[in-house]
Amino acid sequence: MLPNTKSAEKRVRVTKTKTARNTAIKSSVKTAIKRYEASLASGDMQAAQEMLRKATSAIDKAAAKGVIHKNQAARRKSRLAKKLLAAATAAAAQ
Repeated sequence: MLPNTKSAEKRVRVTKTKTARNTAIKSSVKTAIKRYEASLASGDMQAAQEMLRKATSAIDKAAAKGVIHKNQAARRKSRLAKKLLAAATAAAAQ
């Protein structure tokens, strides 16, 4: 379906631009989370803590830009922090 009016044409252009931006931001969030989980799996708590800080920052930036909802950001950060705490507790128990 093609746009019929000038305003509809502009909406198509704007949507394309915003979709590309949102995709890039979501991708960077996913990458930060994967790096955090990889460092957590390796057992290096110092690196995991640093990666958690970076992942939290990426999630906050995405929420601030409206790419993800603030509640989703809070939920993701909470789950990531919970994983670090569980891993730290398991490491301390051994």
